[in-house]
Order: sequence, then C-alpha cells, then structure tokens
Amino acid sequence: MSDPSIAEFNTRIARIQKARAKGLGFEAEGTLGRSFYTRSDPRFRRRRRVPVLRPLIFALVLGTMLKALFLHQLGAASYESRVAGLMAGQGIDRIGGWLMQADPVTSAVARQLALFGRIGG
Repeated sequence: MSDPSIAEFNTRIARIQKARAKGLGFEAEGTLGRSFYTRSDPRFRRRRRVPVLRPLIFALVLGTMLKALFLHQLGAASYESRVAGLMAGQGIDRIGGWLMQADPVTSAVARQLALFGRIGG
C-alpha cells in the first residue's frame, strides 16, 4: 500500500527536475530571477545591440575629425598630394589612401575649423 502524499511528492519532484533541466529555477514573486535575464524580451535584445553600435559611431566620428584636422593643418593641395601618394602605393597604402580621401563631411568640418581659427585667433 503506497501513501498518496508520497506519490504527490514524487510527481512534484519529477516536475521540478524537468523544469531545472530546461534551465528554470525558483523565482519569488516580485524578484528578478533567472527568467528576467534569459527571456526573449525585445527590450532586452535592443540593449545588447547598443554597445556594438556606439563604438562604431565613435570610431567614425573620431576618424572624420582626424581627417578634418589633417586637411586643415596641411591645406587642401598638400593633403590631396599626400593622399595621391598613398593611392599610388602597394597593398595597405592604397587602403589608407582610400580611407583618407577628403569626403564632403571632412571638408565641411575642415572649413569650420578654419572659421573657428580665424575667430579665436
């Protein structure tokens, strides 16, 4: 003769072990448990993508600012001759020349630097 409470206990244990095998755990009401960090909530996925985008934007802005500073300091003719020299090179030099070409944004920032230099100086 088996005790009904033991049978209920065994089914509960089996249910808990099955849930633990899936990665679930005990979560008290109102607490941040394991499911808060592992659920497929769109807000959670959006937060994970931002750290990848932010450094990329920072690198683009920094690169544009450096190119504009070089363009302002060297002058347009000297800068273009140096970029042409890079483009005439081999391998990595060509890639560097392509990256250092004066695009419209770089030229606009260099013009703003020239205006700022005249006002501040």
